[in-house]
Amino acid sequence: MDNIQTLLVIVVISLTILLVIVGFQVMLIIIDLRRAIKRLNSILEDSILGGGLIRPEKLTSVMEILGKNKKLETHGG
Repeated sequence: MDNIQTLLVIVVISLTILLVIVGFQVMLIIIDLRRAIKRLNSILEDSILGGGLIRPEKLTSVMEILGKNKKLETHGG
């Protein structure tokens, strides 16, 4: 019985250590994803609102054209 209890204690301790390490790695991945999403958000804000790649006037006109095409397709068909 003593050998089984010792083996069980060793297994429980090793699994606990393994789960702590995995939890720490998952936390680092979540932090890294958060940073990447913040960078992507700032890039998109700069490109749309800053007048860089896409201007708001052009974006709204494209959306209006796409909306009109959908209306023409549904009524004309």
